[in-house]
Amino acid sequence: MTLHFDIEAVAEEAKAWRQQIHQYPELLFDLPNTAAFVSEKLKEFGCDEIVTGIAKSGVVAIINGSKGPGKTIGLRCDMDALPMSEQTNLPYASKIANRMHACGHDGHTAMLLATAKCLAANRNFTGKVVLIFQPAEEGGGGAHVMIQEGLLDRFGIEEVYGMHNEPGVDVGSFAIRSGPFMAGADRFLVTINGRGGHAASPNLTRDPVLVSAHLITALQSIASRFTDPFDPVVVSVTYMSGGNDRALNVIPASTQIGGTIRTMKPDTRKAVEQRFRDIVAMTAKLFETEAEITWMPGYPVTVNDAEKTRTAVSAAERVAGEGRVDSNYAQSMGAEDFSYMLQQRPGAIILIGNGDSAYLHHPAYDFNDKALAYGMKYWLSLVDQELGVR
Repeated sequence: MTLHFDIEAVAEEAKAWRQQIHQYPELLFDLPNTAAFVSEKLKEFGCDEIVTGIAKSGVVAIINGSKGPGKTIGLRCDMDALPMSEQTNLPYASKIANRMHACGHDGHTAMLLATAKCLAANRNFTGKVVLIFQPAEEGGGGAHVMIQEGLLDRFGIEEVYGMHNEPGVDVGSFAIRSGPFMAGADRFLVTINGRGGHAASPNLTRDPVLVSAHLITALQSIASRFTDPFDPVVVSVTYMSGGNDRALNVIPASTQIGGTIRTMKPDTRKAVEQRFRDIVAMTAKLFETEAEITWMPGYPVTVNDAEKTRTAVSAAERVAGEGRVDSNYAQSMGAEDFSYMLQQRPGAIILIGNGDSAYLHHPAYDFNDKALAYGMKYWLSLVDQELGVR
């Protein structure tokens, strides 16, 4: 694709945009300032159509090619931040207490904005490109809500592609794999109802603390003894509550534990949930208590289409060069709501190297601005490959 200006210069602009977004992080669906910033830039670039308010704060822009009819592809980024405190001491660090762009969505947004600027000025392709700026990836399922509100059908999207940064992968390199790539993620909260009493007379109680301890241990058997070791499963208890630290001689009447379960196959996901429920029910019964389970289904397994993975690899290799695209990267037990889009349309999500940085969701994490130009070039390479005139 012939470009009429310097990509590196646009990447430098994108750096300023990224750092601006970084300073004012917003959460889930409530992204008024981020969405307004994105919308204003897209208007400035001259996109053919800009639609706001999808999934409350999502923004969609259309750029039509100048070379006649063709297919429609979607390029998606996420915009939301995390409810955590930043510990970077950067000059552009978050100015909002307990909010931080700790997953690089500021960088993802800036890269797609920069791509929009290039495409709007260089329309030497067929069909159209739909740029998707999505809210609420961090636990809100914004992709699912956008689909429910007609995203894919309304804009005629036939294929959809995503990109996420990956610390530990060199800047200028990419990583991807075909098939299941990121885990399905479910959450749980279990309340154990027993009978409280004096700690000196535990025989007169039905101790829910003891039940919780047995339950935490027993749940680990799901991954270690009831699933294929070559079929990844993670069971993590991350929350415990019960009792009163001012009354250490009292056995409480109830306790709670909570956590997350990650799986890579839909059938395994169902089987693990059933095993979880059986273990909870039987452990509670063993100690003459009762258990209440709150099961919170999360994002599906992220499955890259085989053909579109090859498409993504080819586009990335044109940018990174031979040997800098890992097409068989390890599966991740992290989850991604782009999975909802991949359930509806063929496509793939690729990882772009963030270099030697703190990992995602860490208070010292920062998106690497050196990756911006590579991300832009990947998006442009993908558009040129799929829609370009030969």
